[in-house]
Amino acid sequence: MNLKTIKRVNNKINLTPSDNGNYQKVPTPAASVLLIRDTKHLIEVFMIKRSMKTNFGGVWVFPGGKIDNEDISNKYSKYSPHLDDVLASERLGLKKDGLSYWAASIRECFEESGILLANKKGVNLKNTVLNNDDIKTIDQYKRKILQGENIFYEMIDILNLELATNELAYISHWVTPKIEKRRYSTRFFIARTTDQVAVHDGVEGVESKWINPEEALQQFKAGHFPMIMPTIKNLEMICGFANTSELLSFMNNKDKNDIPNVEPVFEIVDGEPKLISY
Repeated sequence: MNLKTIKRVNNKINLTPSDNGNYQKVPTPAASVLLIRDTKHLIEVFMIKRSMKTNFGGVWVFPGGKIDNEDISNKYSKYSPHLDDVLASERLGLKKDGLSYWAASIRECFEESGILLANKKGVNLKNTVLNNDDIKTIDQYKRKILQGENIFYEMIDILNLELATNELAYISHWVTPKIEKRRYSTRFFIARTTDQVAVHDGVEGVESKWINPEEALQQFKAGHFPMIMPTIKNLEMICGFANTSELLSFMNNKDKNDIPNVEPVFEIVDGEPKLISY
């Protein structure tokens, strides 16, 4: 990664640097999802520009956020009949509640993009059809959720849906470096979008677009598309695939030991972050 490019792009990013060891010692668990689609012989990924009022404001990211208490459940089998917590936790190298990361990524994806990765019971995601009443209910819940109500799983129950956890592939784990005051332990997933319309929420996300990964990286290098390292590296991972089926097959068949598990190390040199290792 070109350090001059990092410096130029960081001028557009709202960071909260730590000082004198004043950083969050235990990172907050979080999840993020790369929504992908096929178009004109290219893969595109859905990206959101974060509001400058938020942490990492001004950067382009994937939908995601921290794990909520509601994502950690004793009803995993009810919401995720095709992927259980034992297998999910083993995939992440955790003792339990690994499935909460899948659940949170689906919830956050809905909140930040409007795409609901959930299927009717007994029907897969591809063949799930939401009727006009379903869509009206979803819109009503979305408005309340964006106002701060924790009712996502109530919506899933009302609509008789299941979380499409088996449609997501786990692709990487990134921990915020200690130069940042607020830190996250984020698991990244990838999933094919539905025929719903993706749009940013207008609160945490102020712009959004579908973009080819290679183009996003080119714009970053030109200084026109601010991103942070986890976003950049995850984009690099999905370059070069012919279509979403090939990409998802590759990611689903990766050995868990080959999935990146990264905490970058930076030093501040002359007032600028210098990458030491990752």
